[in-house]
Amino acid sequence: MKLVIGLGNPGSQYAETRHNVGYRVVDRLSERWAVPCRREKFCGLLGEGHACGTSVLLLKPTTFMNDSGRSVGEAWRFYRLAADDLLVIFDDMDLPLGRLRLRAGGSAGGHRGLGNIILMLGCDDFARLRIGIGPSGEGEAVGHVLGRFEPDQLPHVEPTVGRAAEAVECWITEGIEQAMNRYNGPTDATAGG
Repeated sequence: MKLVIGLGNPGSQYAETRHNVGYRVVDRLSERWAVPCRREKFCGLLGEGHACGTSVLLLKPTTFMNDSGRSVGEAWRFYRLAADDLLVIFDDMDLPLGRLRLRAGGSAGGHRGLGNIILMLGCDDFARLRIGIGPSGEGEAVGHVLGRFEPDQLPHVEPTVGRAAEAVECWITEGIEQAMNRYNGPTDATAGG
């Protein structure tokens, strides 16, 4: 069984923000796999089904981003999963818009949602998929991540979400190393590098 978690903030006011790109990937997978992600459980919205030849769980924590570990920890413990059965998807403003970066483990890199998950699980050896939202520029980081994509950025967002969904499927079927090799490089969809 694989647990795929998309990070974001609950509420319609955050729906299209950069910080909710993890939710968007889970929504895309939910559509692709016909696994509705709407059951309220583990302080989140849960979907359970089969995809890519295995049992899958989709989870969108409905805690706020910085408290995501509560939701992830509850699901992880309930299903008695190994750390390598988890994949956490979230935004990263240190990556150019459209760039993906998969890793098998490591630090939170300053991302508070990921940091809270590491704290609540007591380990950091689970896969993560960072999705580039681009730097904040002159503005404050909080305003950037909680802001919406600019009109000229929108053409890059949906292809990136689709590519991220493909990366998740590759992680499930072929493992983290193959997914890293295939999806960590720049693509034509990458805006600004």
